[in-house]
Amino acid sequence: MSKMRSHLNRSEEYICCLFLAIFVTLLFTQIIVRQFFQYSIPWGDEVATYLFVWFTYFGAVVAAKMSAHNRVSFHFNYFPPMVKTVCETLADLLWIAFNMYFVYLSYDFVFNKMNLFWKSQTTGIPMKYIYLILPIAFLLMSMRILWNVVDRIKGIEHDDPEVEELRKLSKNK
Repeated sequence: MSKMRSHLNRSEEYICCLFLAIFVTLLFTQIIVRQFFQYSIPWGDEVATYLFVWFTYFGAVVAAKMSAHNRVSFHFNYFPPMVKTVCETLADLLWIAFNMYFVYLSYDFVFNKMNLFWKSQTTGIPMKYIYLILPIAFLLMSMRILWNVVDRIKGIEHDDPEVEELRKLSKNK
């Protein structure tokens, strides 16, 4: 299980970095080509938009892995440790339920309700491949949240990296 988890960690982070690198490179190329050669890559903006969307959803998956999603949780710190764990676990289970419902809806949309002939404007890519990120990302997020719940029950905390950084800074003062 931990080997699969480790491989998934690296894969998600690699894909996220790859999409960001291609996105930035494509936009930079678009700017250079427009400014210096008075030419525009016809499909550049469209592909950059799709890459940004995929990057954003994979970024959300990576954030779920690190428990770095925005959530109102300051009040949990006033609870006894057991109550805090139960409340955070219930909140995460509700989040998983929402995600799984969205996986169902998005899968149904992509594979059953979407017109097979919908294609992107300039590239001609079938739109179902663009929208496929929805069930993929929400399923991966659910897996991450579930793993975090299991870790929390085992006593392993996954704090937001910013919270950990603040703790380190406050200890150094």
